[in-house]
Amino acid sequence: MSGPYEPLTPAVWQENAQGVPCSTLFDDVYHGAAGPLAQAQQVFLRGNELPARWRGRDAFTICETGFGLGQNFLAAWQAWRDDPQRSARLHYLSFEAHPFALPDLRRAWVGLPAGLQPLADELAAQWPPLLPGLHQLTLQSGGLSLTLVFGDIRRTARQVQACVDAFFLDGFAPRVNPAMWSPALFGQLRRLARAGATAATWCAAGQVRRDLRDAGFLVNKVPGVAGKRDMTIAVLRPGLGQTPGPRRRLSVAVVGAGLAGAGLAQSLALRGHQVQVWDPLDIDRVPAAVRSRGAAALVPALSPDDDTRSRLSRVGLQRAWARWAGLAGDARPDPCGALVCAQSPQQALTQQQALTRLGFPADWVRWLDAAQASRQAGIPIAYGGLWFAQALRVCPGELQAALLTSPGVQYRTGTVTELLPLSSGGWQFKSADGRLLGEADQVVLATARQTPALLARVAEISAWPVLSGLTPLAGQVSLYPVPADMPAVPRCVVSGQGYCLPPRQGWAVAGSTYRPHVSVAEVDEAGHRDILRRIGGWLPDAALPWLGAAAPEGWAGWRAATRDHLPIIDAVAQHPGLWLACAYGSRGLSWSALAGDLMAARLDDEPWPIERELQHRIRLR
Repeated sequence: MSGPYEPLTPAVWQENAQGVPCSTLFDDVYHGAAGPLAQAQQVFLRGNELPARWRGRDAFTICETGFGLGQNFLAAWQAWRDDPQRSARLHYLSFEAHPFALPDLRRAWVGLPAGLQPLADELAAQWPPLLPGLHQLTLQSGGLSLTLVFGDIRRTARQVQACVDAFFLDGFAPRVNPAMWSPALFGQLRRLARAGATAATWCAAGQVRRDLRDAGFLVNKVPGVAGKRDMTIAVLRPGLGQTPGPRRRLSVAVVGAGLAGAGLAQSLALRGHQVQVWDPLDIDRVPAAVRSRGAAALVPALSPDDDTRSRLSRVGLQRAWARWAGLAGDARPDPCGALVCAQSPQQALTQQQALTRLGFPADWVRWLDAAQASRQAGIPIAYGGLWFAQALRVCPGELQAALLTSPGVQYRTGTVTELLPLSSGGWQFKSADGRLLGEADQVVLATARQTPALLARVAEISAWPVLSGLTPLAGQVSLYPVPADMPAVPRCVVSGQGYCLPPRQGWAVAGSTYRPHVSVAEVDEAGHRDILRRIGGWLPDAALPWLGAAAPEGWAGWRAATRDHLPIIDAVAQHPGLWLACAYGSRGLSWSALAGDLMAARLDDEPWPIERELQHRIRLR
């Protein structure tokens, strides 16, 4: 979030004398005397005229100002699931400054009715680590999204973007938690509101009603529930709120079939858009043996101040697993974990100090000393390191092939060299000989280092300084044969200066080189030596019996990176329907699924998967 970093403070389970869960921080209970489900149904659902208002809609969005123990969400989910006239999709956005760990949530859900228990189990299976920021979960076979916003609502409310139909105002009482009922918060809710949005709360305090009116809502008192005389309902004044047009199934042309284009294609197709991917390479001619060789790693970054790259890479890993965990065979990533090894005693101390400051949970990242790290990796690790249990090993060839053959994705072999806007909206795209290749409502340039040249055919690119700093980088990795009788080590991804991946299908990968200012990306002996030199600086000799034991093969290619090593994922201003997804550098896996979900959210008015300030930093600027 913007401003100085603040560690997340989880909630601690406690019950009052009546056995009702309560907050030790706010000295208030999590639900009233009626019980959480009755309150959810009578106050929040009925107070927002649900389920009637979502019926027949393509999508409906609810925003809740306190997730708590999740009963409001589960009640809304059940009501939506059981309604035969429900909206095609339901989006649920919920703020929580002090989230509970999963064991405490399960404790609260023990007494749920039988019909809610399967929903609670599905939510529990995806409950995220308690990290600050946004966590987007996909439930109910893709029909339901839950966007959890962890952190102080005084900061987080400014960072979310959505188009909200109904608000559940359910913070702790104004006397103990005024930030949840402040004019500033209500102003942010108005920013998020769709025209005609409603709000409901058990709270009937006069100041709350007045502040809601000042924020632009028409407010009424109605009879309360379970001994409360009054509750509050509200509707946004006419003339206020977002007024997006009806959602359309769009035709989208993605130019470029690398990791950037493939990730976009899958995410957009999942929303029902018709996607074509254009690339010079005929993927049907790539031999299966070639496609299945090699591996790459998706490891989150970590900085002492939780900077932009760290936050984006964290969300990128979460979105990648959410999108790709259901893929079949070798296309499915392997959550083997990763050890980011300290290079010296001083760096080991720095890593430990960073963890102490950040306060991240151990199920996301923890420090392993030299002995623990050596046991985890199965090889000697001199100084210990950071252990990311959820890091992934990926077979890029198999992953790309699976994404590019997803339902709703069509692959087209051809080289797009020219884009032409249509007066009626949308774009035409042509080949170098002027042949019309196709038309689409939206076009995405996922073309790495070729992006500036292609964009220059449409616009004056000097308007975007970030493109002038886009640097092509050649690089290679080494592929070593690993005989069946040789130990399959390392057992996880190990990285430092360079990296090594666990063997798969008789091959192990070591990488990588970075070569600016060259005209050709090629595998050569100098590159193999450079990789060995990098790794040899922190791994003992013979730690990996396959490393250097036989002549390696290799793979070489291009990356494109900006000066700040952040991607460019944005719409092109003044050119409606044109998007860029490029400059992924060495983190193509980190940004791939995230970029697709972000673009889809912007097209379809869904809650964004990242904070507004993070999107601002990866814009075309």
